[in-house]
Amino acid sequence: MKQLEFQEFYQASRDACLRAVLASVGDRQLAEDLVAEAFTRAFASWHSVRRHPAPPAWVVRTALNTRVSWWRRRRREVALDGTADRAVPGGDASGEGLDPALLTALRALPPRQREVIALRVFLDLDTRTTAKALGMAPGTVTAHMSRAVAALRGQLVTIDNPEARP
Repeated sequence: MKQLEFQEFYQASRDACLRAVLASVGDRQLAEDLVAEAFTRAFASWHSVRRHPAPPAWVVRTALNTRVSWWRRRRREVALDGTADRAVPGGDASGEGLDPALLTALRALPPRQREVIALRVFLDLDTRTTAKALGMAPGTVTAHMSRAVAALRGQLVTIDNPEARP
């Protein structure tokens, strides 16, 4: 029973969760790894995750938290060749249906704004549910969303129409 219910959830939510995490982190391989880890944790805790008001938001939030944990551990490690791994701009993201210009603009946003965009736009959550998932007040979600949309609009207009720069 648990396995069938989780399998249906996974099949219905995987792509949206992957797009949301990809929009936030900007690296397709990393996003896939984070989403896989988050779904593994969701399966292990399915009895409580399924009662969450928005289980896909739980998965995305867990993926983003996992990234922070991995980053903290990794920053203590020293790369053998003295260089850090870098995502290729526009890399594999086009395979997920995200415009490279949009992905570049999303990467330029502060992390909290990217997270709000990921949950509100890619998972289509309302303000209250997004606020609960991110542990912030609904007004803060609205403020982050407004700032993110304004920044994206400015970036995308500049990218699409360089003559429109002030």
